[in-house]
Amino acid sequence: MFARLALCSRLPSRIWRSNVCPVPIRAFSQAKFSLPRPHGKSFAHRSQLKQAKRIVVKLGSAVVTRDECGLALGRLASIVEQVAMLQNQGREMMIVTSGAVAFGKQRLRHEILLSQSVRQALHSGQNQLKEMSVPVLEARACAAAGQSGLMALYEAMFTQYSTCTAQILVTNLDFHDEQKRRNLNSTLHELLRMNIVPIINTNDAVVPPPVPSSDLQGVNVISIKDNDSLAARLAVEMKADLLIALSDVEGLYDSPPGTDDAKLIDIFYPGDQQSITYGTKSRVGLGGMEAKVKAALWALQGGTSVVIANGTNPKVTGHVITDIVEGKKVGTFFSEVKPAGPTVEQQTEMARHAGRTLASLDPEQREEIICCLAELLTEKKDEILSANRRDMELATASGRLSQPLINRLSLSTAKLNSLAIGLRQLAVSSRDSVGRVLRRTRVANNLELEQITVPIGVLLVIFESRPDCLPQVSALAIASGNALLLKGGKEASNTNKILHQLTQEALSLHGVSDAIQLVSTREEVEDLCRLDKMIDLIIPRGSSQLVRDIQRAAKGIPVLGHSEGVCHVYIDSDASIDKAISVVRDSKCDYPAACNAMETLLIHRDLLRTPIFDQLIDMLRTEHVKIHAGPRFASYLTFSPSEVKSLRTEYGDLECCIEVVDSMQEAVDHIHKYGSSHTDVIITENEETAEQFLQQVDSACVFWNSSSRFADGYRFGLGAEVGISTARIHARGPVGLEGLLTTKWVLRGEGHTVADFSEQGSMKYLHENIPIPQGSFS
Repeated sequence: MFARLALCSRLPSRIWRSNVCPVPIRAFSQAKFSLPRPHGKSFAHRSQLKQAKRIVVKLGSAVVTRDECGLALGRLASIVEQVAMLQNQGREMMIVTSGAVAFGKQRLRHEILLSQSVRQALHSGQNQLKEMSVPVLEARACAAAGQSGLMALYEAMFTQYSTCTAQILVTNLDFHDEQKRRNLNSTLHELLRMNIVPIINTNDAVVPPPVPSSDLQGVNVISIKDNDSLAARLAVEMKADLLIALSDVEGLYDSPPGTDDAKLIDIFYPGDQQSITYGTKSRVGLGGMEAKVKAALWALQGGTSVVIANGTNPKVTGHVITDIVEGKKVGTFFSEVKPAGPTVEQQTEMARHAGRTLASLDPEQREEIICCLAELLTEKKDEILSANRRDMELATASGRLSQPLINRLSLSTAKLNSLAIGLRQLAVSSRDSVGRVLRRTRVANNLELEQITVPIGVLLVIFESRPDCLPQVSALAIASGNALLLKGGKEASNTNKILHQLTQEALSLHGVSDAIQLVSTREEVEDLCRLDKMIDLIIPRGSSQLVRDIQRAAKGIPVLGHSEGVCHVYIDSDASIDKAISVVRDSKCDYPAACNAMETLLIHRDLLRTPIFDQLIDMLRTEHVKIHAGPRFASYLTFSPSEVKSLRTEYGDLECCIEVVDSMQEAVDHIHKYGSSHTDVIITENEETAEQFLQQVDSACVFWNSSSRFADGYRFGLGAEVGISTARIHARGPVGLEGLLTTKWVLRGEGHTVADFSEQGSMKYLHENIPIPQGSFS
């Protein structure tokens, strides 16, 4: 190893990289960093961690070791893979590791037991071995025995990724002696220049005890008493951008983990120490959480950003380091910049608290709030449209949005008037929502059971470039008594801001303005999906890609929505030519970006080369619809349009696929195979065929002789919709007020016990249904 390292140091950097430790060129081309950041100022936000060039990864004893003796090889292999990947992206990685003492203890115990067994065998014979005891092992001796083995393991693992490593052992004196300090600094810089990963540890075989008077007293003085303080000192000394400290806890809690009401702190700021109650030290390491926080704040003061996270959780260990570097919400991030507004966790708590008050309001009060919001949409239309114009101008100038998305972004007086009408319609239906009695049963004499409707809790609605979604969803949340977090696309930020202000103005009528929160921080969608203990339901509204991303990212939170809108229109052999042309035109051309727009047109084989077929094709061409041919349709044509790559495509534009089927049953089979269970249509004059289609097609919406564009909450008379669901449990189809309610059971008795109804008891179950008076509320 040393000979190889010496050879590497004599070669030019470019030659060495290509011939000795090759690094994939593709990885370098994908890594994009900003200009070197002036050291002395840490990153203010998690999203900036992607810019981190020089990174120190500190591995605590609980991460490296297993059962206090021996190494956790699986965890180490995962960590090595992540560090090597980041190194191969062009970042400069350093590791501060524990584990030498534990590994040495394992080796020495084995040697001692082996030695004792040999001696006893020589003196007593094989069958007369006495019970052997292992003496207490001195830590320095364990470190001396374990350090070489630990380093050999790291070297073997990194070699699998064509990554070189180098070992550096330090003591406190190496930082306090100026010459040694300069030598250390020079060595580390030279190793990083040659694309080598330095692996640093305290020289526990000779390290003196820490000096209490010099422990964490300022930027220039920090005692190397454990690897937390070593990592902090090293990070500042090397002007590292980021220090990742991995231990056996998720991060920093406001009280000892495992205690009641202990909450993980997402972002920790200097000065917050007084609000923290520390627990005991790590089961194996020298430093507890208090030492970690002190070291982290010391590093932060020196200009290095810090994240403390869990390196032992098998669910996240495989990507914890890379997730942190990508800016994801993992562990506790230390920042010197405190945001002006509340965190998303605080917003969620505020929404939940106010949402419970909202749910307890009288139905007339919730109706009044929704009607007030409807009035504000028309009264403040000039301000709303002015904000929307600013968003439109910015979106057009950026060139990042496609025309369908720009169309979704646009608001008009007509849209606002339509929104207001829908909200007033919803306000009326909200009167009998929360607290409505669904079932009333007399279980026994003087024992009555009710099933009543209640809010789901806290909703998270994520929507893209449709600002008209905000008042719709807000009104539905108000009507159903749910708290609401809204995360809109940044392309509609000006419009969303004023619409949210108007919503809060309406809510303030009854003192519940905090029930609906607009998330305007730098939170990524994936980070919001991790709030499984705070959010009860996620509803995505946007592209199929957005919905799929959220469904993958949701960690234990139900997602209501549809991943795709592959809607079909089937033209039967008994179809009316006028109805077919009218329905197909509206389904495809009215709003091609909508999820309920037609994407595949199925045509009965008997209609090929007939006037109805020719007129359909002429109409689509007149409307500038690009046609893609299905495999069977292409086989009938000498010169066919481009053949589809997939029959499951959602185009979202003036494009569609045409395919040929032999019968209604074949159309149903095609829809079941390639559709998305959203909305499917049959056009026929044969009532029996139509009824079979309506019964057999397993989609959320199935229509006869009508456009697929009718699949909408407002058009269904729901007033508004929170989205369309293709799920088969809970709500399905356009989801309005009813889809945002769940139920609870209320039992009213007089000291009844289950024992009263046993074989020896005095009571019997009746289970009699009690009529529910119209408009009855609990």
